[in-house]
Amino acid sequence: MEEFIKAATLLSAWWIEAGAALVIATASVRALGSFLLAMATDRSLAVPKEEIRLSLGRSLALALELELGADILKTAVAPTWNDIGLLAAIAVLRTALNYFLERELRNAEQRDNVRQQPASSPLDN
Repeated sequence: MEEFIKAATLLSAWWIEAGAALVIATASVRALGSFLLAMATDRSLAVPKEEIRLSLGRSLALALELELGADILKTAVAPTWNDIGLLAAIAVLRTALNYFLERELRNAEQRDNVRQQPASSPLDN
């Protein structure tokens, strides 16, 4: 029974990693397609639109979470001190990346909300 659980856990981790790779690939292709479409329709666009970056960022944040979950599953099967140390280092790096990515997404959403709010005039008071 123990061998079955180990095999099922490792297989789950493999599928989760494959899912994360699919999320990254799909998001990257979608972002590239959106960028190329924007370049074709608006010649003055020199840098990617913020919407493209934010969409890609959200997908990468999801992929990082999936990868961390897969790493936890793999380490749970037969942990050695080396595996635990490696998992800790990976978790710290991915958590830091995800933190800064989420912070950037929040800041961009706040900027977008500020832009969408109508400016109040002194006569409104």
